[in-house]
Amino acid sequence: MAFPFSPSLVIFDCDGVLVDTEPVANRLLVRLLADEGFHLTYEECRRLFVGRTMQAVQDHVEAALKRPLGVDWPTYVRDRTLDAFAEGIEPVAGAGEVLHGLKMRGLPFCVASSGKFEKMRFTLGATGLLPLVEHVLFSAEEVAHGKPAPDLFLHAAARMGHEPHSCLVIEDSVPGVQAAVAAGMKVIGYAGDPHTDGEALKREGAHVISDLSALMDMIGS
Repeated sequence: MAFPFSPSLVIFDCDGVLVDTEPVANRLLVRLLADEGFHLTYEECRRLFVGRTMQAVQDHVEAALKRPLGVDWPTYVRDRTLDAFAEGIEPVAGAGEVLHGLKMRGLPFCVASSGKFEKMRFTLGATGLLPLVEHVLFSAEEVAHGKPAPDLFLHAAARMGHEPHSCLVIEDSVPGVQAAVAAGMKVIGYAGDPHTDGEALKREGAHVISDLSALMDMIGS
């Protein structure tokens, strides 16, 4: 099915869209939260926290536990997560081909992630994608409010020199889709991971695909 939109800029989320980090990161997060007395399944963890900053995760858990986790907890989780990633991660199938294809067409693209720059550079570097995007990375640490607020996508579009209405966002999380819609941007929901709820992405306003490579036939030549 054709996507009736020709963007001037394509904005990619990072985790789960370009790099296949969500299974590793969320299984680890389940274990770390259990250590704090906050128990949930892997599926619940993904539903609640995918697409959100680690500070948002901490705020949610602290409210549920009615006690603080400590100011250094997000850093602790990030460090443990990077250790887990060091054992091996892969790019999302088709990610490299899509980025190379957009570059060949001269269609601008960038990455806008809830993760910090350190994490993005590590994961994109480990999967061989960093050279394609290292100068067009944007992080939620640059804005006041992370996804589902529109701040990050609006910031990325402004820095890249494009109007929001001409941008296309590629996301795999409900907060990410909500952020794109709130920014006034078109959004494609990538649901290639079996644990991604494509129907939930669709309800929030995304055009859903399960094969990232399909982008090249959807957004014009």
